[in-house]
Amino acid sequence: MVLHPKAKVRVAGQEVTFCCKASGTPIPKKYYWYHNGTLLDRKVLHYSSRLVLRGVTPEQSGTYHCKASTEAGVTKSAPAQLTVLARGQQSCNPEPEPSLVELPSECPQDATGSRYYNVGRCPPTPCPGSPDKESGCGGGAGRCCGVRRMELREIPCAGSLLPIKVVAECGCGPCAQPRVLVQGRVTAADTGEPLRFGHIFLGGRKVGFTGYKGSFTIEVPPDTQRLVVRFVDRHQRFIDAIKVLPFDRRGGTVYQEVKMLRKKEPVELDGNQSNAIPLGEARDQEPIGELVLPAGTFLRPSGEVFKGTVKASVTFLDPRDMATASAASSDLSFTNAEGEIVPLRTYGMFAVDFREGDTGAALQTGPVEVRMDAGQVWMPEHLQKMKLWSLNPETGLWEEEGVLRPAGGSRGKREERTFLVGNLEIRERRLFNLDVPEDRRCFVKVRAYANEKFNPYEQLEGVVISLINLEPQPGYPANPRAWGRFDSVVTGPNGACLPAFCDGQRPDAYSAYVTATLGGEELEAVASSPKLNPNAIGVSQPYLGKLGYRRSDHDDPNLKKTAFQINVAKPDPNNVDETNGPIYPYRSLEECEEAPVSANHLRFYRVEVDKYEYNVVPFKESDLTSWTGDYLSWWPNPQEFRACFIKVQIEGPQEYMVRSRNVGGSHPRTRGQLYGLRDTRSVRDMLLENTSGACVEFKCSGMLYDQSLVDRTLVSIIPQGSCRRTAVNSLLRDYLSRHPPVAENNHTAAFTMLAPVDPLGHNYGIYTVTDQNPRLAKEIAIGRCFDGTSDGFSREMKADAGTAVTFTCQERPAGRQSFFQRLLTAPTEA
Repeated sequence: MVLHPKAKVRVAGQEVTFCCKASGTPIPKKYYWYHNGTLLDRKVLHYSSRLVLRGVTPEQSGTYHCKASTEAGVTKSAPAQLTVLARGQQSCNPEPEPSLVELPSECPQDATGSRYYNVGRCPPTPCPGSPDKESGCGGGAGRCCGVRRMELREIPCAGSLLPIKVVAECGCGPCAQPRVLVQGRVTAADTGEPLRFGHIFLGGRKVGFTGYKGSFTIEVPPDTQRLVVRFVDRHQRFIDAIKVLPFDRRGGTVYQEVKMLRKKEPVELDGNQSNAIPLGEARDQEPIGELVLPAGTFLRPSGEVFKGTVKASVTFLDPRDMATASAASSDLSFTNAEGEIVPLRTYGMFAVDFREGDTGAALQTGPVEVRMDAGQVWMPEHLQKMKLWSLNPETGLWEEEGVLRPAGGSRGKREERTFLVGNLEIRERRLFNLDVPEDRRCFVKVRAYANEKFNPYEQLEGVVISLINLEPQPGYPANPRAWGRFDSVVTGPNGACLPAFCDGQRPDAYSAYVTATLGGEELEAVASSPKLNPNAIGVSQPYLGKLGYRRSDHDDPNLKKTAFQINVAKPDPNNVDETNGPIYPYRSLEECEEAPVSANHLRFYRVEVDKYEYNVVPFKESDLTSWTGDYLSWWPNPQEFRACFIKVQIEGPQEYMVRSRNVGGSHPRTRGQLYGLRDTRSVRDMLLENTSGACVEFKCSGMLYDQSLVDRTLVSIIPQGSCRRTAVNSLLRDYLSRHPPVAENNHTAAFTMLAPVDPLGHNYGIYTVTDQNPRLAKEIAIGRCFDGTSDGFSREMKADAGTAVTFTCQERPAGRQSFFQRLLTAPTEA
């Protein structure tokens, strides 16, 4: 399916058009349209690949999808939502929804000490479109609910007034169209060696290369439903990695680590003799099966039988080895007879590469035999459903090659074994799979939070949640004997629902291993020892006990805390304790996606660090649709985010909070007005006594949102404590003096500058990174700042490397804190 219908909003009486398009061989010509799962009458509506509904009524609201069919099969589109409003009904409420932001620590708002303030938000829901302006198949932006008017307020804060802009009114306007990107790095699964200058394909089209360090950036084409990417090693050392990468449809960048499987060293075979190659790599275990190659089976592309020496490389990805899951290709899915994409459970994948011994020319084969040891199939019901599959590299879907049927055989003189035997011919496709279609499916609800407080309004969006299905050993849930499938989903404003295999009869028939990453950073799961805390984990008893929740460090505190494992116990509809999540039946996806935050769910969180961010114009970095064009916006361009940091060295006996205060410096519309504050706690240098360093973000100088004039941000760097400035980087001082105006630095307890427009670099103690993802830009800049280099990345502070300014601090005298709190928030003219 290359064109999917799009969601539409109409007023009753208007006309709406939905379109879809499929490609294939032969060319699909039969299309069928469905409303809420019910086939629509072609004779009444006269549809083809285009469905036109005239004079729509509220009863026609719901989901629409199409199917296309040929004698080769069926494919189904993604559903599109039609919303029909009554005349006079509003789709965009002018009254903003509540949205809380955290104020600085010195700004409590009530007697309880709460520091949260409601700034409002406009949900980006679609607005009614004009049928005259939409063909139904075009790629227009459409109209969405958004900010119509903001107003400036001033909040009493430690003896001064803190400015903040709040949403005053919502209204319909053009939908934002942020760029949708996937970035990441491709490395070898065994050594971490980067894939340098590897080819990148989308479908059958080459779109670029990986970088020297294996990095890549892919812009997701509009209307993409499944992003299928193929990474190819030019030197043929690795198996092609065909990945279905998750992305955030609302815009921004999702980061992915891609692992490639190294090709097995070739062995020499005599093409005139029968040969058998074992399939199985798990240590101290019997092979899963074997590939039997009859004499005379090797063929040149012309069909001529090749009888010489063959160099044969057969690389088996063994699911009994937990470490191989990250290197597996595709997402283990196929299209069933109804055109739906449904999951497979793997028992192993193998890639083949046969070449002539003398010339290295690629060879094909005639019929070969795949023999699978039935003793390796631990679920008896799978023996009757085992099939052999090959991977379509353009769609990322597995396609059936044949059925494996029981047959007798022996593995040795002492032991008789039963085998499952299937046949295939090896032509263009070189990646195969021993898989079972699995219909026992559920969804698992997971949310990610900014910290361990688990506040509903501090959920993180854009987090990649990954789930690996495991087949546990009976009685040993922490020691699975194999993995069977994996899925990744990106969190939205209401978390994520991950598909997983489940069982209603045996809670431990399947288990799931779940992780979460944000821009390459691993999030922590909630602890499971010394005892379970249902309130922290997010799941009430007794269902939590049935799930057997265990964090990855449950038995060994030295292990990382970044994953959890559960039994995927299908909920019992007759048990009220199991009808509120976090596991949902497969047909209840909508219920899972719309579940309130009060419903049971599993949790990850960012390890709370001592830093704080305040923007006068609120912006949620994980949701690019929350960006508002304003002169005081911290990020002036929602298509490109430039992060700037200054490195501060502190000589003193403890760690200190350091604040950057950022106000307009040279632009006539913002001069003297606050953009925002940033607080960061210094990090101790483990090699230098009484020395710490802080990488403090400041607002970059440059064009404001109207892209007409540059503003040199006036930045003040203020350590909290009894500190005095003792040194300034000479290169930075010279640069600032040569680029007037020069900010006054009369106060020895602070450092003030009109921020440079140029991206200076580590020699000046200034670190600048530009990226389409604001969080990723900041992470990279902080890594370079810690390291004190232009392209390094470190989490260990090197306080004396690449420093801009140095302060010497003493232990804070008693009774001075309130003075410094006033100093930190003092207005510019003070």
